[in-house]
Amino acid sequence: DDVVRDIFSCLFAASRLEQRRFLQARTDRFSIGIIGGTQGMGAFLARVFFAGGFAVETMGLGEGPTAIEVAKRSDVVIVAVPWDGHAALLASVRDALAGRIVVDCVNPLGFDKQGAYALRVEEGSAAQQAAAILDESRVVAAFHHISAVLLLDEAVESLDTDVLVLGDD
Repeated sequence: DDVVRDIFSCLFAASRLEQRRFLQARTDRFSIGIIGGTQGMGAFLARVFFAGGFAVETMGLGEGPTAIEVAKRSDVVIVAVPWDGHAALLASVRDALAGRIVVDCVNPLGFDKQGAYALRVEEGSAAQQAAAILDESRVVAAFHHISAVLLLDEAVESLDTDVLVLGDD
């Protein structure tokens, strides 16, 4: 799909300047909503798309638009929330996301005094859970292994990495 390819081509352009140029040429094509766009990966993605001139709408914790409002106003919706509540959140916006592209970048992690650990997901992964709940959406999984801390670091001029993008459409 051209939209998904354009998003990922932009994000992993060789430099921040190339990202801005790439985005500026495509701001009229689609709108982007980010559910969880105030922290971590969501904050990075919101900043990149906003810098490129897109109308970006974010839903974070606290005030601002609701997840349903973000979903209804966006062509592409990125889900970047903590694992706790992932399924319940998606179920609450299921109808609003029907027919839309959804990029899920949630990692099923728990935390204890020793740090993060992987959680077992009945469906197999967070994205598979999203696809099962959002059966009328086109779900894509991405960004699961990339550090949001690194991406948000202004001193980092370029990224030399691959990103896995998974989906069944």
